[in-house]
Amino acid sequence: MQRIGIMGGTFDPVHYGHLVTAEEAYHRFGLDKVVFVPSGHPPHKMDKTITSAAHRYMMTVLATMSNPHFEVSSIEIDRPGPSYAVDTVTAFRQKYPGGTGLYFITGADAILEMLGWKDSTTLLRLCDFAAATRPGYSIADSRIAEVFGEHAPRVHFFEVPALAISSTDIRGRVRDGRPVRYLLPDIVISYMERAGLYVAQ
Repeated sequence: MQRIGIMGGTFDPVHYGHLVTAEEAYHRFGLDKVVFVPSGHPPHKMDKTITSAAHRYMMTVLATMSNPHFEVSSIEIDRPGPSYAVDTVTAFRQKYPGGTGLYFITGADAILEMLGWKDSTTLLRLCDFAAATRPGYSIADSRIAEVFGEHAPRVHFFEVPALAISSTDIRGRVRDGRPVRYLLPDIVISYMERAGLYVAQ
């Protein structure tokens, strides 16, 4: 049975935390590939200014192109309106054969807020969830059972050492003229510099 990881995110910009998470999920869950899905219009960031989808998509392509089991999809960018996980996973479920295992890769903090997502009950039926945690961070089984009920067995946790890296911090560093090298791929840094992204206005 084929197993596909779905790595959603704003990727503004994509960084090593995202890449290490995807690589760890690939190995931990025996995935055939991980598909990065840059969001088009994140519903939880409607009141914030984010970088254009074209720039975020290109940075994600550049960051992942050297990894043969990483792909990038423009499905959310191409779809009008807010980007909801349930719509994306439904599209993947329709694209791949019925026996394909889908793993939605996200952070442990986000997973506990999932019941507030659009059509969360439908989403829980469509895929498994790979929730990345910081080393030493744990969530009690009783908490998972409380949040997800009968779907709790579909939520899997795995540790990722690079989760302290954040896009917000990287944007702030660029704006303040501080170093970002070793936080994200050099090719993405070069793209940001050429495009003039995140610099102080």
